[in-house]
This record gives sequence, structure tokens and C-alpha cells, in this order.
Amino acid sequence: MSKKFFVLIFLSLTLINASANAAIIKAKVNGLVCAFCATGIEKTFKKQPAVETVKVDLSTKLVTIETKKDQDIDDATITKLVGDAGYTIVNIERQK
Repeated sequence: MSKKFFVLIFLSLTLINASANAAIIKAKVNGLVCAFCATGIEKTFKKQPAVETVKVDLSTKLVTIETKKDQDIDDATITKLVGDAGYTIVNIERQK
């Protein structure tokens, strides 16, 4: 087999392993209605040391947070950050 094939396999396994210990948190939020709202929430969560990425979907009012490897952000902190921004949490779901 070619050297490129082994490099590709190695990189694929590395990426899978890197995200294996990250959590995906989905928070349903009341009050998100505009791009300004979404930007504010994204900026707030990006400041958190445990957060790798954050995405706000206005159509579903869903904030999706991916944590860094082996790190977490608890539900109370998520609820406080969203509340401080002027919104309310409907529910929080976690995936590994």
C-alpha cells in the first residue's frame, strides 16, 4: 500500500480520537429571533475556556456547543450565560 494511504488512515484516526472525549451540548433557547441575538450568544460562549465551537440556529432556536477534549461546561453555567444575555433555556441535551 502507498505511503499516502497510511498517512490518510493515521490522520483520520487522529481526528476521531481527538473528538472522542468532546461533548456536544444542545440547548433550546427562548427569545432568539435575529442575527444580533445569535452573534451575542456565540461571543459569550466562545469566551468560555471549555468551549471549542458554538453554533446558533435561529430557525430551531438551538445553541449547539462542542467542548474541548476532556473538558465540560455544566448546565448551571450554560443557563446563567444564556440568562445573563437575556434569554431563557427550554432544555439542555448532551451527547458524547
